[in-house]
Amino acid sequence: MAARDMTRRHGIDLTYYDLGRTPFFACQADQRFSYCLYVPEDYDERGAKRYDLVVLVHGTDRTAGEYRDRFAAYCDEHDCIALAPLFPAGIGEPGELHDYKFIDYGGIRFDRILLSMVDEVAAKYRLSGPRMKLHGFSGGGQFAHRFLYLHPGRLSAVSIGAPGLVTLLDPRWPWWAGIGDFGQRLGAELDLGAMRGVAVQMIIGDEDTDTWEITVTEKDALWVEGADAAGATRLDRLESLRRSFEQAGVPVRLDVVPGAAHNGFAVLDTVRDFFGRVKD
Repeated sequence: MAARDMTRRHGIDLTYYDLGRTPFFACQADQRFSYCLYVPEDYDERGAKRYDLVVLVHGTDRTAGEYRDRFAAYCDEHDCIALAPLFPAGIGEPGELHDYKFIDYGGIRFDRILLSMVDEVAAKYRLSGPRMKLHGFSGGGQFAHRFLYLHPGRLSAVSIGAPGLVTLLDPRWPWWAGIGDFGQRLGAELDLGAMRGVAVQMIIGDEDTDTWEITVTEKDALWVEGADAAGATRLDRLESLRRSFEQAGVPVRLDVVPGAAHNGFAVLDTVRDFFGRVKD
């Protein structure tokens, strides 16, 4: 493919591969991780228009590119850039699938990796501000609500899709089941006031009832006290999470999508509707 004429923007040359559906780029802060973008084709390197940022976090199957593709039309319509990070399986330990979902794993802070990616995008494109909209489904939903706890000031909206394991806003339980040792574990203070300023959606299909992947017992390495406190199914657990938010004064829009099982793509129309209604 012939490259576009290159124009310097924020000190960086934009080429054909920096617009539309981009390749995966290595994160310069840690090249084990990468991300792809969708940048509207009419992005004008010489222009002044600014773009909102939508971040889409994959689940265990790592379909980052497909989530990006399914937000392309939304980005064209709403003047957004979509960022889809890729957190590969097997980082630190062969076969490891779940590390990023819990934010802190093996000395890696996945929230900071994502923020480094955002910084790279902000240095290259004209973003509307420091706040972004964040969606994650399944494992991505786990990441999304835990990222909210750490960085509410960086979010205008968060869509939490069908997380298998949830962290309740409940100090009775230790991290990850609750927030009892949140500050000690993650080096941050929970800011409920800032969380109340973020538009929150929780979303799930009404047929999302399988438990084979999300049952944690005392024999499992993931077990902590309170691991079974939120219920047995994803539906139960999302409802428990919603109640814990609302008891803390954090409003939630709950969407239960008819006819959908555990399928992240089946709920995206409702996610896009939610994001489209949020004005930063």
